[in-house]
Amino acid sequence: MFANTKAFSGFAVDDIERAREFYGGTLGLEVTEQNGMLTLHIAGDRPTLVYPKPGHTPADYTILNFQVDDVGAAVDRLSERGVEFERYDGMGQDENGVMRGNGPDIAWFKDPAGNVLSVINVE
Repeated sequence: MFANTKAFSGFAVDDIERAREFYGGTLGLEVTEQNGMLTLHIAGDRPTLVYPKPGHTPADYTILNFQVDDVGAAVDRLSERGVEFERYDGMGQDENGVMRGNGPDIAWFKDPAGNVLSVINVE
């Protein structure tokens, strides 16, 4: 039934303006707004809807992964833009928050609404 239907993902935030500033400014994504919602235009023709939700509860799992060639370099660049990386007990992360040697290199951070995102190197 949906084999030839275009699908897209989406997630909630508590403040659309802060989300626009973060995704467009800090992360440098193309962001458009329509009907009070944002669309993140991610490489590979993967639009992602960001919508406001009263009483928003942040996702405590990774909702969006950004594939990069060098996680350490991406962490450095994002840190320069004010992004803080998460530390999780038992994950064996280095001083910059990068987990290496237990699957793909990955580092997690949060958007202003508290949703978990990552930069990851998947080969």
